[in-house]
Amino acid sequence: MTEEKEKWNFKPIIGIALVSLLICGIFYPFLITGIGRVFFPNQANGDLVQVNGKNVGSRIIAQSFILPIFFHTRNETADPSASGVDPDIIMQDAYSQIPGISNATGIPIDSLTTIVNKNQEGTFWIFGNPYINVLKVNLLLINDYPSIYGNFTGSS
Repeated sequence: MTEEKEKWNFKPIIGIALVSLLICGIFYPFLITGIGRVFFPNQANGDLVQVNGKNVGSRIIAQSFILPIFFHTRNETADPSASGVDPDIIMQDAYSQIPGISNATGIPIDSLTTIVNKNQEGTFWIFGNPYINVLKVNLLLINDYPSIYGNFTGSS
């Protein structure tokens, strides 16, 4: 009996792997990024917010506010397993920060509560909790109280 040795031909496997790498790893991401930049230029570039012509943050990525005169995206009671890049906080977290901001700025608690309530954003139907976008509310504070936040307007 003669046994024929089976020869493995790796050329088709390597060829398919390289073609897949080029299509899925290079061509497709560039195509989708290009389409996104053409049809959704603001979102594709990070949905940047400008004050006096300078980029000050992004509506979709959390900013690091460390001064006590601003709302913060994450407080010390936040879940440590969360990513920390969410730009929004739930209403309860916003309300818990109001007394500290009021003490640091002298802005009445009622005024801060009104700003928070007016900027409440919803969720889909019954899922999730209402929230505020921290950057948006902080920019409102800067615009509404220039005597307190004058150093943050970008104008001298």
